[in-house]
Amino acid sequence: MGANSSSISELPENEYLKKLSGAEPISENDPFWNQLLSFSFTTPTNSADLKLLEEATISVCKSLVEKNPRTGNLGSLIKVFLSRTKELKISAECQNHLFIWQAHNALFIICCLLKVFISRMSEEELQLHFTYEEKAPGSYGTECEDLIEELLCCLIQLIVEIPLLDITYSISLEAVTTLIVFLSCQLFHKEILRESIIHKYLMHGRCLPYTSRLVKTLLYNFIRQERSPPPGTHVFQQQTDGGGLLYGIASGVATGLWTVFTLGGVGSKPTPQLEQCSPLANQSLLLLLVLANLTDAPDTPNPYRQAIMSFKNTQDSTAFSSSNPHAFQINFNSLYTALCEQQKSDQATLLLYMLLHQNGNVRTYVLARTDIENLVLPILEILYHVEERNSHHVYMALIILLILTEDDGFNRSIHEVILKNITWYAERVLTEISLGSLLILVVIRTIQYNMTRTRDKYLHTNCLAALANMSAQFRSLHQYAAQRIISYTCRHLRRYVYVLDKLYFPHSHCSTLQHCFSTLSDNGEELLSLTCSHILRSYASSLFSLLSKKHNKVLEQATQSLRGSLGSNDSPLPDYAQDLNVIEEVIRMMLEIINSCLTNSLHHNPNLVYALLYKRDLFEQFRTHPSFQDIMQNIDLVISFFSSRLEQAGAELSVERVLEIIKQGAVALPKDRLRKFPELKFKYVEEEQPEEFFIPYVWSLVYNSAVALYWNPHDIQLFTMDSG
Repeated sequence: MGANSSSISELPENEYLKKLSGAEPISENDPFWNQLLSFSFTTPTNSADLKLLEEATISVCKSLVEKNPRTGNLGSLIKVFLSRTKELKISAECQNHLFIWQAHNALFIICCLLKVFISRMSEEELQLHFTYEEKAPGSYGTECEDLIEELLCCLIQLIVEIPLLDITYSISLEAVTTLIVFLSCQLFHKEILRESIIHKYLMHGRCLPYTSRLVKTLLYNFIRQERSPPPGTHVFQQQTDGGGLLYGIASGVATGLWTVFTLGGVGSKPTPQLEQCSPLANQSLLLLLVLANLTDAPDTPNPYRQAIMSFKNTQDSTAFSSSNPHAFQINFNSLYTALCEQQKSDQATLLLYMLLHQNGNVRTYVLARTDIENLVLPILEILYHVEERNSHHVYMALIILLILTEDDGFNRSIHEVILKNITWYAERVLTEISLGSLLILVVIRTIQYNMTRTRDKYLHTNCLAALANMSAQFRSLHQYAAQRIISYTCRHLRRYVYVLDKLYFPHSHCSTLQHCFSTLSDNGEELLSLTCSHILRSYASSLFSLLSKKHNKVLEQATQSLRGSLGSNDSPLPDYAQDLNVIEEVIRMMLEIINSCLTNSLHHNPNLVYALLYKRDLFEQFRTHPSFQDIMQNIDLVISFFSSRLEQAGAELSVERVLEIIKQGAVALPKDRLRKFPELKFKYVEEEQPEEFFIPYVWSLVYNSAVALYWNPHDIQLFTMDSG
């Protein structure tokens, strides 16, 4: 930077950086370090400046890599930083701006150099660069191999011990960022790293005793969402200190001051999103996710994951288990509030998933909250705006709902929470609706989006599992929610008949049947005329009669026949043929959900019975289907029972009168006539080797969301850019 530098592009020619990366060894006691570290540099926040900084750093690093084995200047720089951090706590208490400022600058340079080193060399090569000393060029020191461990331990101590003040905010953020950079070697490997030198240091030795304190501090950084202080807060202002000692120190290095930069300020204004967020909270959460997803060591489980799995509420007075030395306590109320407020980000949703899935104390606390809507509504918004979210964020939100719906208390309570004016739900004006009914609407909408766009079996299976878990506790369903349950089922029933027709008669041109399906609107509402309904019912009856003889054999023959018509056994089947099994699974599950509700809470859901009766013609067609006969018994019984009561009441009944008859009939219907089925219960279980999914996902979040960190996309091996 130097006296004449005015832009990042001039950094490679800066005299101090050239000396650092040059051929001359620099003692850690040399006055040069005061000159090097006396600069003011607001960290770049936009990608253009970060890329420029990266390119400038690469130029310096190339020279340093070549000369460092003889000079040991990297080790000297790190030792200078380590020596200055020993007094940081006192400096913070005494408001010693200058001391903190230079320590921050030293760490900033170390972080920039490390990021390039790690992207360009193996961990073994990096470790060697930490061992080089100036005493004898090219020789190895005996104790210096632990310089990495000493630096890592120092960074952790800095994070957990230095009080968070305006003057320490930047160095705390830089310490968190440098730990992320230390772990970033994973970005440059396609395979998951299971034995890493940096992992070993963090899971053993001097770093290990700080595990719980580090996790706790990172969580509190996320909870507090402290905003970045005004630019320059950590910079020593010499004009404010008159002729005191600090002024004299500053004057002694004034000739070495680098040009003041305001990157991210004038000429490169941060985006509103960056202005509104807390860099330290964001970076702390990313580091926490990275640490929690490190693979277990061969001889010990990941201690950071253990800490996340076992921490308790500050109000919990029960003793800690002796089997987990990394347990700690944290304020659950503050954590819950932060989780509710931050769900727009992938990383906050991922943290919520981890806590609900892995920490039983957090899960119990969340399920006991009387304001659960504050957590569920942001999750529903993520699913509602599925088109705007990446698939991983949608998965995490959906799995959170699945975990919550495993609890019967949750499934009951959500129908007791009444919401007013859900403005983000655009399909229908919802002036008043229960949280449970809204959840049903959003999940069905997500399934429908998936079936028509992404066609991901994993997603719709988990959606249906969440609905199934809730079904026995459906209460007072909103009329629109009840209508969507039935209409969505009907849409697949009709689609099923259509696919069967195409399979059995690929060359036929049944214009009436085609017309029946062409008159379905996108939102799944039935627009069939009465004539079409009768034709479809008759046609379906014939197909199901054929199926009932030899279900699988008939389908196999139809598929072979279709392949033959395509001219090759290797030809892929059309989408509609491949969809048949999926459609059948969806229909089966939706019928089980309807059946579960009718069996367990019929008298609480007159709107569902009303919607079922309104579409009874279509359901009656599936009585004879071999895959649905058993589950259709109860549905058919309910349809017959209530249809009979409505016929007895006469024609031209109002909606209100129909609902009144349904409510009366629900009391009169003998419950023993409904066949009992096993309770619908699904439990979320992580796939084997979950790290294959979570580690690339976490690092994609770091790559896309970390503050003031840039990596060349061409160097990334762990994931492709579109998956990140």
